[in-house]
Amino acid sequence: MDKLTYLSNADNGYIDSLYQSYKEDPNSVDVSWQKFFEGFDFGQTNVNSGDNSVEQTPEHAIKEINVLNMIYGYRDRGHLFTETNPVRERRKYFPGKELETFGLSEADMETVFNAGVELGIGPAKLKDIRQFIEDTYCRSIGAEFRYIRHPEKIKFLQDKIEADRSTPSFSIDAKKRILKKLNEAVIFESFLGTKFLGQKRFSLEGAESLIPALDSVIQKGSSLGIEEFVVGMAHRGRLNVLANIMGKSYKTIFSEFEGKMYAAEDPELQFGGDVKYHLGFSSDIISQEGKNIHLSLAPNPSHLETVDGVAEGMVRSKIDLKYSGDSSKIAPILIHGDAAVAAQGIVYETIQMSKLDGYKTGGTIHIVINNQVGFTTNYKDARSSTYCTDIAKVTLSPVFHVNGDDVEALVYAINLAVEYRQRYKTDVFIDLLGYRRYGHNEADEPKFTQPSLYKLIEKHPNTLAIYVEKLIKQGSIEGTYAKDLEKGFRGDLQKCLDEAKTVEQLKEERPMFAGAWKGLHQARTADIGITADTKVSKELFLELAKQMNTLPKEKKFFRKITKVFEDRLKMIDSDKYDWAMGELMAYATLLNEDFRVRISGQDVQRGTFSHRHAVVTLEDSDETYTPLSKLKGGENFSIYNSLLSEYAVLAFEYGYASVNPNALTIWEAQFGDFANGAQIVFDQYISSGETKWKRSNGLVMLLPHGMEGQGPEHSSCRIERYLELCANNNIIVANCTTPANYFHLLRRQLHRDFRKPLVVATPKSLLRHPKTVSPLTDFTEKGFQEIIDDTNVTAKTVKRVLLCSGKIYYDLLERQETEKRKDIAVVRVEQLYPIAHDQIEALQKKYAKAEFVWVQEENENMGAWPFYCRKFRGSTLDLQVIARPESGSPATGYMKQHVAQQEEIINKAFAI
Repeated sequence: MDKLTYLSNADNGYIDSLYQSYKEDPNSVDVSWQKFFEGFDFGQTNVNSGDNSVEQTPEHAIKEINVLNMIYGYRDRGHLFTETNPVRERRKYFPGKELETFGLSEADMETVFNAGVELGIGPAKLKDIRQFIEDTYCRSIGAEFRYIRHPEKIKFLQDKIEADRSTPSFSIDAKKRILKKLNEAVIFESFLGTKFLGQKRFSLEGAESLIPALDSVIQKGSSLGIEEFVVGMAHRGRLNVLANIMGKSYKTIFSEFEGKMYAAEDPELQFGGDVKYHLGFSSDIISQEGKNIHLSLAPNPSHLETVDGVAEGMVRSKIDLKYSGDSSKIAPILIHGDAAVAAQGIVYETIQMSKLDGYKTGGTIHIVINNQVGFTTNYKDARSSTYCTDIAKVTLSPVFHVNGDDVEALVYAINLAVEYRQRYKTDVFIDLLGYRRYGHNEADEPKFTQPSLYKLIEKHPNTLAIYVEKLIKQGSIEGTYAKDLEKGFRGDLQKCLDEAKTVEQLKEERPMFAGAWKGLHQARTADIGITADTKVSKELFLELAKQMNTLPKEKKFFRKITKVFEDRLKMIDSDKYDWAMGELMAYATLLNEDFRVRISGQDVQRGTFSHRHAVVTLEDSDETYTPLSKLKGGENFSIYNSLLSEYAVLAFEYGYASVNPNALTIWEAQFGDFANGAQIVFDQYISSGETKWKRSNGLVMLLPHGMEGQGPEHSSCRIERYLELCANNNIIVANCTTPANYFHLLRRQLHRDFRKPLVVATPKSLLRHPKTVSPLTDFTEKGFQEIIDDTNVTAKTVKRVLLCSGKIYYDLLERQETEKRKDIAVVRVEQLYPIAHDQIEALQKKYAKAEFVWVQEENENMGAWPFYCRKFRGSTLDLQVIARPESGSPATGYMKQHVAQQEEIINKAFAI
């Protein structure tokens, strides 16, 4: 036990026996009883020695326990009875905190109890003990932490808040800084509201204390060794954070409100832009101690919490790249809405990452802007949990519920949060209870749905007015100080607005291609077609292949594992390298060139289809061995089996790749079909991030794909979904047929001077197909081939050209070879997008007398055909199609039907 058992009618004999045991050996009883008996002995030695004398009777001993129960009751449940809601009466909870709940009464208020020792105040009257715990646990801060299964963490928090009674004590200078930041937050919103009537800004009004809180986190964090913060937040309050925390110029923000566009560096480079409250930003500021602090705010769409995983990935990438694994130098801050943090599944997924080796970032500071309403939904309809932050208990993270009108309490709580994060490297939550002064956006009428609440809000003074009044009453400031502060800041804003009106075009304040991205650029159309040099020397290839596949003799491996590696060594002699070897050699050669390689996903270490074996386990223990890590540069290789998540993990890897362009960052789906669980990341970040935010990314996504009779959910990675996202060379979509081409495709990601996301439909059955092999020369003398022509035919005899992609090539090849068909050419389109138009035109000229047919194993309304049909409509290439019939399901669940469908496709392809 970590606390005294609740006893309201304890047996006197039992207590006496515990006391006798304690006298013989204090460690023989629970620590809480030790504290109780320490106080009891103290009281005995001081009996009748003044006001704090303690009556020593059996009845009094029972009440001592009751008082201890009351102390523990407040620690456990005091947060339910706080003054944390600025505009509403709190819900009632039973049992309450009345004295009778603990077997005490008003008649006991003047009685001295030794239980005061538990609070560090010595024997004290019940009224003083109660006042102490009321002040500590039931005022502006409600602390939830007693569920943490770590006595040291509990003691740290308990000692901290009880020593201060959860009541901050700031210097005059500190209070003036808080006032300054609060003034900026409140007046900035007011200024926007009056100068840009009707424009959406997703105001922070009702929770403006966030700004002094963030300012304090940065200052406190800097004093504790943090050099960088990465912030992820949705749109409410974002402009205020950009201006008053990140340092984005007011002039630029006002120019955006004026509708000014960013100057295009090159008309060819597509930049559609985004609304101002979705944009990201980065800056460097100087702390009060004179230290440089780098701040980053991740860009994000309206898909609320998607940014959580992205921001965490950015932080982890910087930990690996910039801080040599030291997570104490950088911290993520995630700012949530109350409705979103309770309801968005990615929040749970991201929180479950927090302590996993592949994803941990040293603890996240979560701040919930709790408006008590989501769009138009009341909190009672938005969650089943008591608090929106109850998800924090999944990882035993402490939560501080704070009245947003008490800005000093908020600053105190968030300073404690960052201290806790730095000490224990775990998450901590701040539940900032405020309100939303207007509707969801400034054009909404909130009284349509929350009339009673908004009657209260209309009458409620803003946080600045409340704090100014408090400081004046304290004598901390003169009455004119706050007015002068407001007047001066409004004048500064007006000056910036006047300047903004003269701006014709905006310029980026923090360009993309700097820092880690220096030397790279945004790709133009001409760049896409340039062939990168991805060849490696024969000597290096063979050396790495042998090293990587020679297991140490002193370690005992599972027999089947030994055979896998022996077979790989035999590939060197036979000059036939399979898919796994092609893939692993891509990693080995990149590591040798000092690039970083990071792979994550479900079961990636072994591989879902047992092909990769990048990490192997010894036979008689849980010890693992990673061959790639033993090579030159192997310290830069990491591969992690992920939690069973697509959404948050893909978001994380996108964030990781966004920070480090010189890492081959890969996410692999267990089956390509499962990637649809992460579709928001594909839609809102991967395909459109460069167009919206001018933020390039080189993330690789491996999606196992192949119609092999495994049913609707294990067949198609839904290539059509990714192709329909393609435009302006935004992403690369490939479906390779040879290990060597896959090798070059992966290497190409890092050997071009630009970065594009890469979606690869990777094989399943082809992993072991006898013809899916490549000779050494394909790795050492060639590069990536967007299209692979048919070398088995003579062009002038060809009547039909079958264009195909992926696994079906081998089915077509088998029929071609079996029937010795020289009148049909089978041409592989390895890169589906960007389309290699020049090469296709060359094929048209070469096979001038032939008809062209697109052949795919997917249904006609799926796969690449819908995209290719549209792209070649009206062109000189009169492309026809052979495919499975249209269907609402990707594949049949019956093997016989699958085989019949596949046979029909092949028959049609050769029916001339």
